[in-house]
Amino acid sequence: MNSKKHRIAFFGSDEIALPFLHGLMEEGLGISATLTQPDRRSGRGRKLKPNPIKQWAIEIGIPCRDPQKPSVEETDWLKSLDINLIIVMAYGHILKRDLLEVAPFGCFNLHASLLPAYRGASPIETALALGEKVTGVTLMRVVPKMDAGPVVDVEQVQVSEEDTGATLREKIGFACLPLIGRNLEDLLSGQSVEKPQNEGQATYCRKLTKTDGFMDFSAPAQCLTDRIRAFRSWPGVSFLFGDLRIRVGKSSVGDHALLPGEVVCDGEGNLSIGTGRGSLIVHELQKPGGKMLATQDFLRGFAIPNGTILESEFMPDLLVSGKSNPKA
Repeated sequence: MNSKKHRIAFFGSDEIALPFLHGLMEEGLGISATLTQPDRRSGRGRKLKPNPIKQWAIEIGIPCRDPQKPSVEETDWLKSLDINLIIVMAYGHILKRDLLEVAPFGCFNLHASLLPAYRGASPIETALALGEKVTGVTLMRVVPKMDAGPVVDVEQVQVSEEDTGATLREKIGFACLPLIGRNLEDLLSGQSVEKPQNEGQATYCRKLTKTDGFMDFSAPAQCLTDRIRAFRSWPGVSFLFGDLRIRVGKSSVGDHALLPGEVVCDGEGNLSIGTGRGSLIVHELQKPGGKMLATQDFLRGFAIPNGTILESEFMPDLLVSGKSNPKA
């Protein structure tokens, strides 16, 4: 394939896309332009920092723009560069029709779920939190409805019992490599075969909030464990003990017969919490401002008496009703 004939633009802001972008470069099919999110403040100093995609583009000299919101200026810019294919992953902006129609061969999205399941903003974490054993990434044409375009192909990813949101994101990032590899030639020739999604099977996930880290101890232990794995990076799962919010790290499911929220700690420092079905065995805990510690080490300096009943907090539903905004 002659790379000089093809000018590909990438829209995205998250490091999840870096594996397949590196793969394109290694195959000699580089990116000719990038649209990404503006710099954000981060860290203790709250300094402005570029996202991983912008950093990557700057390092290898790819033309890059980072508008607060894509406008006609970006559309004209892409036209001036003779872009003929657009690939999108985790961009975070609504794409208007003029952008979708810039490239003759179309605009295609890599969505981190097996569509039509888990359309929306948090497909990786939500699939893990809801106990899915298989997820993946879908290559689909972008249309003016959120994640509803026809599907070109999918790559499945197995979810292990050790996966967290971060490790599953990494798996899905690398799953884009074979998916793009076997479809890029058809995309660049306009010969890809697309299959409509089954709208009746569509589910939608929303942007996560801090309240998704709350714990309702009337829920099954497996449900809580899945959420703890899914939300470990952010927002983190925690419970209230007095005025303190204690964050939970690693956990597993046990079979202790306890009341929901009831705490039992054995002589070896193992801590179990009663739930609606089974018990939650907590292997790591963290105080505000402290480090995540093994439960045995945590409890040496911070006692949680046996028989304590922890307060349940409302856990919002992770799936929401259907949406129509065309977010890529």
